[in-house]
Amino acid sequence: MKIVLAPMEGLVDEVMREVLTDIGGIDWCVTEFIRVSNSLLPTKTFHRLAPELLSQSQTRSGTPVRLQLLGSDPAWLAENALRAAQLGAPVIDLNFGCPAPTVNRHRGGAVLLKEPDTLFEIVSAVRAAVPADIPVTAKMRLGYEDTSLTLDCARAINQAGAAELTVHARTKVEGYKPPAHWEWFARIKDVIDIPLIANGEVWTLEDYCQIRDVSQCDIVMIGRGLIASPDFARRIKHLQTTGEILPPAPWPEVLAWLADMFDRCQLHARESNYAVSRVKQWLNQLKRTYSEAHGFFNEIKSMREPEALLGALNREKSRTKCFYE
Repeated sequence: MKIVLAPMEGLVDEVMREVLTDIGGIDWCVTEFIRVSNSLLPTKTFHRLAPELLSQSQTRSGTPVRLQLLGSDPAWLAENALRAAQLGAPVIDLNFGCPAPTVNRHRGGAVLLKEPDTLFEIVSAVRAAVPADIPVTAKMRLGYEDTSLTLDCARAINQAGAAELTVHARTKVEGYKPPAHWEWFARIKDVIDIPLIANGEVWTLEDYCQIRDVSQCDIVMIGRGLIASPDFARRIKHLQTTGEILPPAPWPEVLAWLADMFDRCQLHARESNYAVSRVKQWLNQLKRTYSEAHGFFNEIKSMREPEALLGALNREKSRTKCFYE
């Protein structure tokens, strides 16, 4: 019964991976995709998007981090997968699920679900290129416009030598609109003989229990649900071990996580307002779970400087401390 933090471009970077895995309950993470076109990427590109390569491919808490590649050229993906393995990537994951229009226009991500033969070629080439002890895994959606090729794509990935398959139970066209079609997991399991990881529309403990029951999958990947409720994986593990249902962590604990993100973003600062924009981004996602996030977001939404945000964080901590006392 494993919980995986989903890769989400522009949201789950090394800072978010560190903060969330420190909270607990996450068994492994997958990096944002590294885009491969027609060249062997320099080492600095791998280290920029997967800095955990410099720390035995683990987050600060020791949670393993897998490296994800995206592209359509089997040969170049194979070359870059080998480079990633040489740099220390413990697992190579292949992205066949990204719905971003720019990515799809350049034959990357979910658009390849129109071409099961290409999926087979890519997975086969990468599997042949990397050492046998490095698993090659893949993530896909149910399809691009429809589900007419869902099972063909799953078979192709399986037959090419993938060790695991993650399925986001929506098509590219459906994006992230509910519902996710969990009934497809059983159909996919019938045509593959590798572990299937269920993904899509898991926000609550009830959702988690339902997706487990419907999919009969032992591993569940969660994306936005873990961003909106940062201790979600920890609460799932508590439910599994004790049978007790815990509510989301109180707001003061969330403020401590926001402060941790702010501090870590300052260390990784690429521009003066980097920490500010990342905290705003996360706070906007937290609104789904925490009513307090609405008021605090409105307070800081016009801020641009780190010093101003730090002051606002400290004021919110003081107000919250008084309220809870």
